[in-house]
Amino acid sequence: MTLIDLEQTSFPVTEDVFLGGKLTIHQPRHGYRAGIDAVLLAACVRAPPGGPRSLLDIGAGAGTVGLCAAARLAQLEAVLLEREPALAQLAAKNAAANGLDDRVRSVAASVTAPAALLDSLGLAADSFDQCVANPPFHDEAAGTPARHAFKSGSHAMPAGSLEDWIRFMARMVRPSGRATIIHKAEALESLLSFMSPRFGGLAVFPVFPRTGESAIRVIVEGIKGSRAPLSLRPGIVLHGERNGFLPEANAILRHGAALDI
Repeated sequence: MTLIDLEQTSFPVTEDVFLGGKLTIHQPRHGYRAGIDAVLLAACVRAPPGGPRSLLDIGAGAGTVGLCAAARLAQLEAVLLEREPALAQLAAKNAAANGLDDRVRSVAASVTAPAALLDSLGLAADSFDQCVANPPFHDEAAGTPARHAFKSGSHAMPAGSLEDWIRFMARMVRPSGRATIIHKAEALESLLSFMSPRFGGLAVFPVFPRTGESAIRVIVEGIKGSRAPLSLRPGIVLHGERNGFLPEANAILRHGAALDI
């Protein structure tokens, strides 16, 4: 365990490896622990067709999603957006430590920040090829807040905030750009209701823990301005016998393979 001191804010962090050791991430010991969800979401980021591709990682935390995507795609340019300044600084340190700070930058701001502030930070509307988000899964009014501030903010958010996140994604992604979000499976109805007025060509990609079991996560992706119908994709099964990862999951989690949804 390491102690990180950021502008007089000290908190313990762990050092964790992703993509089979290709990437090392420091993240708060108490709080959201990036893992499978983050890597699956990063695997949904498209490769650039010929030139640099721009990505906005919303609610980036320590930067795991955006950094996994940048480590996999050599021409990707990413912005890590995080409302907690200390976490935004940690994300910047992670980018530098992994030699990705020439293509990845971290910005401290929230999805409800005024347009003038976002513009001053270089976050213009309609400017990103793809936006990704792994938002807090729980309603903060539905349970007891976590003892640690980082954990509380990363696990729960006020009722109605999910629509704010999706509205922000629609604002920031360019026409024909993609918005991709991962959430718990029971949130699918809300995701579709918030995304369908703003995106077309919606694709629902379930994540199953094992064959024959119910999905635990859904990845939903939409295209800004598309009129294509919704599609339900086959999804991915993570585990086989003895809880080991199946080959497709292992290729994504350990070797940085893409996930085509």
